[in-house]
Amino acid sequence: MYRVMLADDEGIVLDSLKMIIEKHFPGQCQLETAKTGRDVIELAESFRPDLAFMDIQMPGINGIDAIREIKKSSPSVEFIILSAYDKFDYAKEAINLGVLEYVNKPFSEKSITEVLGKALKAIDSRRKKRSDDLRIREKMETVTPIIENGFIYAIMFQEISMEDVENYKQLLGLTADYGCMLALAVGDDQHGNRMTNAVGAGVRTQLNYTRVREMLKETWDCVVGSVISNKIPVFLPMKNRKMDYEERIGMIDVGRELTRKLKKATDVTFRIGIGSIRKLNKSMDSYEEALKALVNSTGSVAHVDDLPIQCRYDEEYPIELEKELFDCLKSGMVEACGQAAEQFFDWMLDNYDGKNLSVRLKTLEFVLFAEHEAYLEGGMTYHFLDREDYLPLVMNAEQNRDLRTWFVEKFKENCRNMTTKKEEHENRLVVRAQNYIQENYQKDLSLDEISRHMDLSPYYFSKLFKEETGSNFVEYVTNLRIQKAKELLAGDGGSMKEICAAVGYSDPNYFSRIFKKNVGVTPTEYRERERG
Repeated sequence: MYRVMLADDEGIVLDSLKMIIEKHFPGQCQLETAKTGRDVIELAESFRPDLAFMDIQMPGINGIDAIREIKKSSPSVEFIILSAYDKFDYAKEAINLGVLEYVNKPFSEKSITEVLGKALKAIDSRRKKRSDDLRIREKMETVTPIIENGFIYAIMFQEISMEDVENYKQLLGLTADYGCMLALAVGDDQHGNRMTNAVGAGVRTQLNYTRVREMLKETWDCVVGSVISNKIPVFLPMKNRKMDYEERIGMIDVGRELTRKLKKATDVTFRIGIGSIRKLNKSMDSYEEALKALVNSTGSVAHVDDLPIQCRYDEEYPIELEKELFDCLKSGMVEACGQAAEQFFDWMLDNYDGKNLSVRLKTLEFVLFAEHEAYLEGGMTYHFLDREDYLPLVMNAEQNRDLRTWFVEKFKENCRNMTTKKEEHENRLVVRAQNYIQENYQKDLSLDEISRHMDLSPYYFSKLFKEETGSNFVEYVTNLRIQKAKELLAGDGGSMKEICAAVGYSDPNYFSRIFKKNVGVTPTEYRERERG
C-alpha cells in the first residue's frame, strides 16, 4: 500500500486525481487531500505520505515553500508538481528540491498514470534498498562483535600477521595506526583496588554484554572485546602519538560518568584502567599498563600517565628510535637494525660526547639487552663466561668510532641470531636424528621411539624432519634400508634372509614387496642383474 497525498485548491482537480488513481491503481493507494499550504504541511506530519501531488499556487503558503517545509521532517517523500504556470523559476526550484516530475495543467489521464507508475517504482526501489540496508545492518549487528573481538585478540596477542590486522581494520573502517587500550574491571563492589565477587559480576556482565557494548560505543568510537573473566578489553583508536593534558583529563571525566551509567544499567560496579597510546603492534603493552593502573589506584578511573608505574624519559630522549631499534632486532631485519643502531649511537655522541662514561655504559647496557632478547628467542646456548671481555672492551676503546662499530655489529649479530641460531638448532636436531637412524636402521625403529630419544613430541619431530629433509620419517628410513639392501645384494651380503634381517625387516615377503615397490624389481632379480 502506498500513501498518496493530493494537494490542490481546486476540488475538481482533486476529484480527477482520485478517480484516475483508483481506476488504474485499484486498492494500491491510500489517498488524503488538502487545499491549502498550511493544511498540506500539517497533513504530511500526521499522514507520513510516500508520494505527494502538489499544486504550486495554493492559498497561503505556496507549493514550493510547502515542499521545502515537508522535506525537513519527511525527506523521503516523492513529489510531483502540478501547475498551470509553465514558469522556468518554478521548474528550477522544483529540481533543486529533488521533485520527481513537473506536470502542467490541464493534465491527461495518461500523463498522470505514467508519472504515478514511475513514482511508485521509485518508492519500491527505495523500500527495497531500505529493507536490504536493514538486513545488512541486522547481520552486521551479529557479525561485528565477532570481528571486533578478533581484532582485539590480534593486536593484543599478535597471534596473526599484520596483514590480517589490516584486513580487520578494513572490515571495521579503522584508519588509525595508534591507539590506547582500556581495561574495564567489574565486581559487586570496590574495596580499595580490589573488586569483590569478580566471577559472579563477570557472569552478570556477560548477560548484559550487548548493553555494556552499546554504552561504550555511545561514549567513545572504540572497538570492544569480549568479557574475559571479570574484564573487558577495549581499543580506542588515536590519530596522534601523544595525548595532551586536557584531552587526558577529559577522557578520565568521561570515563567516570560512564562507570556511573554502567552501574545504573547493570547493577554491576565498573572500574576503568587506561593505558598509554601505542602503535597497534604494541597494544598489549598498553593493556598491561591499563591493568597496572587499576592495581596501583583506588579510583573508578585510572590513567597510567597519572601514576608512577611506567618509565619516564627526558624530553630529548629518542624513545621512538629505541623502540624502532629493538623492533628491528626482534623482526630479524638485519640491515634496518644496523641503521637504527647507527642512528642511536650518533644521537648519544651528538648529545653526550662530553659524558663519555655514560655513552659507554649505555652501549654496554643495550648490547647486553639485545643478547638477552636473542637468547629468549631460542636456539642459542648461554655460556656464563662468553661476555667476560665486554666490559674491558667498552671501557678501553680509545675512539668513539671503534665503540660505534662494535655497538652496531653486535646488534646486527644478535639480529641474525634471532632467526639463524634457531634454524641452526633445528638443523642440528635433524642431523642428530639422521645419525641415530644410520646407527639403528637395522632395528625396529618407530617415530615414537626416535621422538623420545630426541626429547621432542612426535608431531613436532615429524613436521621438523619433513621440512628439513623433504621426506617423512617412514620414507626416510625405508629409503635408507633399501639403499643398504642394494649394497648387500650387489656384494656378498649373505642369504636373502640374512640381508632382510640386516636392514631391519623380520618378514622376507614384506621386505620383497617393499623392495620391488621402490626399485621396480624383486631383491632376487636385482641380485642377478647386478652380479651378471
